[in-house]
Parts: sequence; C-alpha cells; structure tokens
Amino acid sequence: MPGTRPVRPLLRQEVADGIKRYILENRLHPGDPLPTETELCEALGASRSSVREAVKILHALDIVEVRHGHGTYVGHLSLSALVESLTFRGLLSPDDDVQVLADLVDVRELFERGMAERIVASLSGEQLDALERLVTRMSDAGVGGDGQGLIEADRAFHALLVAPLGNDLMGQLSMAFWDVYAIVAPQIDGFTHTEQAETVAAHHSIVTAARAGDAAAFVQAIGEHYAPVRRRISEARTRS
Repeated sequence: MPGTRPVRPLLRQEVADGIKRYILENRLHPGDPLPTETELCEALGASRSSVREAVKILHALDIVEVRHGHGTYVGHLSLSALVESLTFRGLLSPDDDVQVLADLVDVRELFERGMAERIVASLSGEQLDALERLVTRMSDAGVGGDGQGLIEADRAFHALLVAPLGNDLMGQLSMAFWDVYAIVAPQIDGFTHTEQAETVAAHHSIVTAARAGDAAAFVQAIGEHYAPVRRRISEARTRS
C-alpha cells in the first residue's frame, strides 16, 4: 500500500510465529478458517502490514492458504517449499547436482529399507497386484518410449509402496524426495537402456519379495533398485 512503511524482518517473523501459535493453541486443522485480518491484528497486537507480510511468509510455506475474496485458512502443510529449496540447490551447479542426488538416494533407500518389515506385512494382495501392473507399465514405457511413462509409473509405484503404512508424513516425505530426485537426476547423464531394464527388474523383485513376505529379499531388491543411479553418481564424481 502507498505510504506503508516496510515491515522489519524480525517483526514480520514474530507475527508469523504468533499466527502459528494461534493455530496450535486453537487446535485448528487444514482447511479451518483463520480469524479475519482485523481480528488477527487485535489478537497479536500487530499492524495490518505486519499481519499481511506474515501471512505471505506462511502462505509460501503452505502453512496458511489465502483464498481471495473468502479469507485465510489453515494450509495443507505440503512439503512443496522443501521440494523447491532442494531442487534449486541441486540445479545451482554440477557439483551440487551430484551431492544432492547422492543425499536423496541415501534418504529414499533408508526410508524403504528401514520400513521393509512393515511394508511387507502391510501390503494387501490387491495392492501387490497394483504394484505388479505398475512394473508392467514401466517395462512397456521403457521399450521405445520417451521415458515419461516410466517416470510416472515409478512415482506411482513408490507412493503405493509406503501408502499401506498409513503414515502421512512418511508418504509426503517420500514423494517430496522423489520429486526432487526426478528433477535433479536428469542433470547427470541419463539412464541407458540396460540401466532401465535393471530398474524394471529390481521393481519386479521388490513386488516378488513382498508377495512372498520375505523382508530380507525385499531389502536386497531395494538395494538393486538404487544400484544403477549409485553407479552414475560414482562415475560423475570421478569425472569432476
């Protein structure tokens, strides 16, 4: 607004913290409405400009959602800000590409290895059939395809793999790391047809192990799944 003084960064953060505190103390949930701007000013003892700047910060983090003409609501707390930050870091330089990719592979593999027994015990026959169909889609997409179909099927596969755990945070983190991985990975030399075939075979082994209830074989198949990209990371580091 014309004539409005810039809000000091410290004050802006204090007001943002106050809004977060309000959400927690009032046990609000995603989608619940927040007080009006005037009510927030009164509750927090802050100016309109401070509240508006604080809401901008929280909106960028998906902590609040601004619906123009309707008001401000508690956001759905997605990890989009994390994805943006990690992706940008990974695209800054070739060195960062390699390191970010190595970190992401470590985290993704840690998740799936660490939850192997629970994943194997939780997957239903219907879910296993769905995973098998995704492996078939990956295989079909890798034969003469542009790779996009394989990527989409791979994402759906890993989302379904952790879905039976019923852990929303783990599901969000898993997909957030997958999304960053999918953006950063192409900055390093792309998969060869041989590596694509290895990847599809590893996914098939994951399903086979889960269907047999064999957690040890599941863990081994997870390692085989990440082996091709680990080789590419090693080769990229050798070249640099």
